[in-house]
Amino acid sequence: MTEPAARPLRLGAIGTSSIAWRRVLPTVTRMPQWDLVAVAGRTAKKAALFAEHFECAAEDDAESLLARPDIDAVYVSTPTALHHAWAERALRAGKHVLVEKPIGTTAEEARSLCALAAERGLTLRENFMFLHHPQHARVRELVDGGRLGRPAAFRAAFCIPPLPDEDIRYDARLGGGALLDVGVYPLRAAALLLGPGLEVAGATLRTRARDGLDLSGQVLLVSPSGVLAELAFGFEHAYASVYTVWGDRGRLTVTRAFTPPPAHQPLLILEEQDREERLTLPAADQLMLLLEEFAASVRTGGEAATGPHAADVATMELVDAIRTTARRVEVC
Repeated sequence: MTEPAARPLRLGAIGTSSIAWRRVLPTVTRMPQWDLVAVAGRTAKKAALFAEHFECAAEDDAESLLARPDIDAVYVSTPTALHHAWAERALRAGKHVLVEKPIGTTAEEARSLCALAAERGLTLRENFMFLHHPQHARVRELVDGGRLGRPAAFRAAFCIPPLPDEDIRYDARLGGGALLDVGVYPLRAAALLLGPGLEVAGATLRTRARDGLDLSGQVLLVSPSGVLAELAFGFEHAYASVYTVWGDRGRLTVTRAFTPPPAHQPLLILEEQDREERLTLPAADQLMLLLEEFAASVRTGGEAATGPHAADVATMELVDAIRTTARRVEVC
C-alpha cells in the first residue's frame, strides 16, 4: 500500500527583498515540499504586493507572522543588519529558519544563533546557495583524486559592477558593504575546498571616504596545511564569479562558481603541463537543492536539524579578523 505524501511545509517570509522576489519565493512556490503561507515586510504596501503576486497572506508586521500557528518555518531576507534579530525571534517562536547570508554581522551573532537553534532542536540554514551545487563536489573529487597533485594555492573572486546609489548595500547602518555582501562568498568557498582552520594573513579594503563603507577588498588566507588563498571581492568591477585550485601537477578553474543560473551547464577548466581539458557538467538548480535539503532537515528534526554550523561561525570569525587587520584605503 502506498504511503500518503507528506503535507507541504508551511513557510512564512519576513522581508520583501529583491532576492526574495526574483529567486527564492518563485522557487518555493514551484516546489511540492513547500507552501508559502504569508509574507511581512517593512511596509504594508510592499507586503501586499508580494502577497498578491505569490498568492499568499500579507501580515501587518513580522511579529504577527511569527505568531501564526500555521507556519512551520520562516525565510528571513531583511537588510543584513537585521538578519540576526529576526532569525532569533523566529527561533524563539519555535520556527525553523532559513536566513539570507550572511547569518549575522559578527561571529558572536552567528555563534548565538547557532547555539539557540541547537538548544531548541530547530533547523537553521544560511542561504548560501552555491554550497549545494554539484559542481563543487566534482571539484573535490578531482582534487582528492590527485589530478592537481599537491594543492599550493587557491584563488577566488566575486565582484560585481557598481550598484544604484539608493541600493541598501551602500547603507552602513543596514549592514551594507562589499565584505558582508559579496566577500563572504570567496571566504566560504575557501573553507569548502581547504577545510577548517583558515587564518587571515593580510587584508586590504577600499573604503568610501565619507563614511568608511567598504567598496571592495582583497584577503590573503593560509590553511593549516600551508595552502595560500588569495580572495577578491567588491562593488567596483566587471562581473566575476570564479575560483581556482592550483597544485603542482595542474590547475582547476570553476568559471561560474557562485551564481550559476538553473539552466547553466557548469564549465570546469583543468590545465596541466601540456594539455587543457574542459569539463561540461549537467545543469543544476542550487537554490532548489538547498530548499530540498532545508525541508528534509525540518522533517527529520532532532540532532539532524542542527546542521553545519561550525562553518557558519568560522566564516564570520574571518570577517571579524579582516575588519580588525585590514589596511584601509580611502577613495572618493
